[in-house]
Amino acid sequence: MTEATENLEHAEHAHASGNKKLALIIAILALVLAITETLSKSYQTEVILKHQEAANLWAFFQAKSIRGNSALLAKTQLTLLGDSKDERVRAAIAKLDDAVAHYDDDEKSGEGKKQLAHKAKEAEHEAKAYMEKYEKMEMAAGMLQVAIVLASAAIITSVGFLVYMSLGLGVIALGFLGVGLFGLM
Repeated sequence: MTEATENLEHAEHAHASGNKKLALIIAILALVLAITETLSKSYQTEVILKHQEAANLWAFFQAKSIRGNSALLAKTQLTLLGDSKDERVRAAIAKLDDAVAHYDDDEKSGEGKKQLAHKAKEAEHEAKAYMEKYEKMEMAAGMLQVAIVLASAAIITSVGFLVYMSLGLGVIALGFLGVGLFGLM
């Protein structure tokens, strides 16, 4: 065997070994991408569910407001048109006062306007938090996709700089993944 043939075989072996390492990097990036996409869709679903929960709570709040206003209107009419000396009128007014107070604040059932508004705002806040996580996951997924393309291009072109760009984007994507998972920012 000549020295030139031996050098060529070493170069081919080194090139094949390098491609195996890049293939492993691509596989790892693809695995992290799959996990990121799964988490991203989970967060997206939570955003939708929390927005729906908030909308339902605000609709319930609105219904309580309408009922409370109707009771208040009935009380006003009874006060203006009824005989204030009549015990039945006074009892009806007291009952309407209780109804208005019940619609405004009902800690026992947790379904007064005060409690419903609090729950709705809480659901909106949770939806916002999930949206922020979702956005971070989507950023990470996009970066991982580009990293995979760059690593694949590095195999075809043997341009080492593409490998470093791919690894750099992978690390940045892991940062976004961490922020999305743990809310570090």
